[in-house]
Amino acid sequence: MSPSAGGLVVFLLSVQVIQSQDGWGVNYRQTDVCAAKGSEVFITCDYTHPPGIDPSDIKDTFWFTKEKDGEPVDLTTDSEYSGRVTYGCNGKSCYLSITDVRESDSAEYKLTLMTNKPGEKYTGSPGVTLSVTGLQVQVRRSDSTWLELTCHSSCVLSDRAEYVWYKNEENIKTGSSLLVSSGSTDRYSCNLRGSSGQRSPAVYGPQRPSVSVSPSAEMLEGDSVTLTCSADANPAASYTWYKEHEDSPRASGQIFTITDFTAEHSGNYYCEAQNEMGRSNSTLLLITESGVDGTTRIIHITRWPLLVVMLILLLVFCLWTRKKKAVSSTTEPHESREAVEMDLHPECEDLSDMAAQREDPEEQEDRV
Repeated sequence: MSPSAGGLVVFLLSVQVIQSQDGWGVNYRQTDVCAAKGSEVFITCDYTHPPGIDPSDIKDTFWFTKEKDGEPVDLTTDSEYSGRVTYGCNGKSCYLSITDVRESDSAEYKLTLMTNKPGEKYTGSPGVTLSVTGLQVQVRRSDSTWLELTCHSSCVLSDRAEYVWYKNEENIKTGSSLLVSSGSTDRYSCNLRGSSGQRSPAVYGPQRPSVSVSPSAEMLEGDSVTLTCSADANPAASYTWYKEHEDSPRASGQIFTITDFTAEHSGNYYCEAQNEMGRSNSTLLLITESGVDGTTRIIHITRWPLLVVMLILLLVFCLWTRKKKAVSSTTEPHESREAVEMDLHPECEDLSDMAAQREDPEEQEDRV
């Protein structure tokens, strides 16, 4: 396997470093490697040994990053690399391959050689520093109409790296950058060409914002109300609050609080979410002042549900009583049907009249 076969490794430096000790030495062909998350890393090196050592005397070679009790831990025995690591040597040339690299794989990798003599080993140090980065799309305004998108990583990938661009999951272009129209609602992401690794998170303008209100009941004079605006967007959106028919914003930020509410605050409000990709407005939200005191508002909330429950229970009782009387009439033939009807509870005669009587004049005025 060659570095080009992986196609996913990017090298920062090609400076050869040789450490020797009594004729031992390891020459890493790269000292620093930058790779995109989810790609494959391929590291190579050559080693030397003293003249008195026969190649058959070298019984083992392996790569490691960690030590336990002062001894290097073979990567193939590390559970964090399970199924993702292969290595080997062809003569004095060795390689290490790591697939599906993760940010936690960022570390220094070294080769250890062990001979058939007890305790005789050599480690090439310093080793190769691997930096794993996730791809990100940077947004820059080109002019009032166009935006320039650039695929970016936290460490510098090779000039030979090529990028593929996606629009709503569809492959649309290859190149280091992409021009898109300002205000587009499409989603754009990028990846390394030939990579099966993870794409960058998609960038897109704000979707239509939603607004939540606390408390959700009608406002009373002197109360406070808090409005919260949320919109799905990447990069994250900023928020501005407006009142309908007013040009100047009322507030900025995701949360807008109106304290000491008065009738002048009543009206339609909306928020605008904006990021580098575009902007979007929420629907209008009507906030009104009820004009009654707090005690009355609590009555409005609790009285009608209670009244409905009472009426339902009374209706069930009446139906049960009627059925019971009807059964009694069949077993007592001398009792007339009219007597059964007259013997019913008077409350069952007209439930609607009873409900109307329970409604007090003040409440009727409020409803008007």
